[in-house]
Amino acid sequence: MDGVSERPDLRPNRIAVLSVHTSPLAQPGTGDAGGMNVYVLQTAIQLALRGTKVEIFTRATTSSVPPVQEAAPGVLVRNVVAGPFEGLDKYDLPSQLCPFTAEVLRQEARHQPGYYDLVHSHYWLSGQVGWLARDRWRVPLVHTAHTLAAVKNAALADGDCPEPMTREIGEKQVIAESDRMVANTAEEARQLVDLYGAAPDRVDVVPPGADLSRYRPGEKATARAELGLAADEQIVAFVGRIQPLKAPDVLVRAAAELLRTQPVRKLRVLIVGGPSGTGLDRPDALIELAAELGIAEHVTFLPPQPPDRLVWVYRAADLVAVPSYNESFGLVAIEAQASGTPVLAADVGGLGTAVRHGETGLLVPGHATTEWAGALGYLLDDPERLRRMSARAVGHAANFSWEHTADGLLDSYSAALSDFRELRSELGTGRATLSEHVRPAAVLTEGSQARSRALCRRRTGAHR
Repeated sequence: MDGVSERPDLRPNRIAVLSVHTSPLAQPGTGDAGGMNVYVLQTAIQLALRGTKVEIFTRATTSSVPPVQEAAPGVLVRNVVAGPFEGLDKYDLPSQLCPFTAEVLRQEARHQPGYYDLVHSHYWLSGQVGWLARDRWRVPLVHTAHTLAAVKNAALADGDCPEPMTREIGEKQVIAESDRMVANTAEEARQLVDLYGAAPDRVDVVPPGADLSRYRPGEKATARAELGLAADEQIVAFVGRIQPLKAPDVLVRAAAELLRTQPVRKLRVLIVGGPSGTGLDRPDALIELAAELGIAEHVTFLPPQPPDRLVWVYRAADLVAVPSYNESFGLVAIEAQASGTPVLAADVGGLGTAVRHGETGLLVPGHATTEWAGALGYLLDDPERLRRMSARAVGHAANFSWEHTADGLLDSYSAALSDFRELRSELGTGRATLSEHVRPAAVLTEGSQARSRALCRRRTGAHR
């Protein structure tokens, strides 16, 4: 799962990036928009700065967006019309993969062969499209899963619904067909190998990052004044989509327990985000929970914040909580630490990489209310400990930047292109026969190709 740097330095001139179910221009914390949106946009910007043009294909969700938007110099976002603009979530989107794929292929067909040097797909829905584009264009496919159904289903939150079998099957197909996989952490790389049969030598570990020029320490008092928060309260912030997977209820219950034992404590829970996923079924559930627990006056809700205001949230907080049941990495944890705020996180997925336990924050094993309340009290009751953690947090976050991520991606792209070039040389043939020999794990018989095409035509989506 390493050794990429030993490959020849083959840099792609132009790549097609696929992000079917959510636009990189969408506000994180709304709908299905989250860390993946930030990842796709920020890495695209950094790749363009390094000379690789990026065209991002995403599904249009409103008629008001133009077909093409320039997100940054060298970065185009192509808004593909596939299905109705509204009323579809990612569980409905398998039914729209065929029209989406058709438009992606048409776009390439307007140019000379070889217009795109490589395809990078994000999330399994995009991987399904990338697989077909790879075969048509005869270029490598690099895939980033971001989350995995088998991992999510192994640790479901109370009240959440399991990911459908359709997704797990689709993920296995994409992983088998990808020329290289990019994992956020070594733990995710292990999951790809152990749970999905990925070839270890084709999985590259490339950690995500943060915009370190934006997320940096600042005056707590100034940030609180900017957000209208009291200067003398202890503030614990949650930033993210409000849904069972992200578990903001764990923080609210822990705060209630802490206030039950210490009712005079000046504690403020700051929830920043909007309902998403299964959280849409009960958008007011967290408000109702705070009222039921008798701490409504201690909980403040803010809508999702753009980056220039989100940094105020991180600076205003004494702690940022990330109680998720699963995180492939946890960008919020890095952004908070870069802003000088320690993190209290669940010890799941990539959060063990994002947070240094005991140094830049704490990792809680599990989601029990008593354990979370104890961890909250342990940190909030020792301002000196928080100050030490704050200083270390900034240094730790400095190891994670989008510049580093882009460099890692280019190494992975170089390996994929090198393997592809070697394959062409071994075959000694042109484009006409290359797709038959992409690599052994990806070879499909004529019958299996027909079945895949038929499956694509029949997809109706998997509902909860």
